[in-house]
Amino acid sequence: MYMSTAEPLNITEARKRLAAIIDQAHTEHEPVYLTRHGRRVAAVIDADDLASILELAEDMADIRAAEAARAEMKATGERPIPWDEVKADLGLA
Repeated sequence: MYMSTAEPLNITEARKRLAAIIDQAHTEHEPVYLTRHGRRVAAVIDADDLASILELAEDMADIRAAEAARAEMKATGERPIPWDEVKADLGLA
């Protein structure tokens, strides 16, 4: 989804075309990469696309944390605490 085929723009050129770059990122749903001294340093992407990417990153972090917790439980021999017991301990039941 985010493998842009457009040529990156140097920052000087991007300043001149900022509105068009924003429109392009919004309508094409592809990042527009900006360069400084020939190196990519930034990208302009649609705000909704960024929100989706951040949501996916949070989901992935949660998945990795759950996997680490399962691995730790397996290594230590701990057993999961039943949900009803957790609720009771927290005064929710």
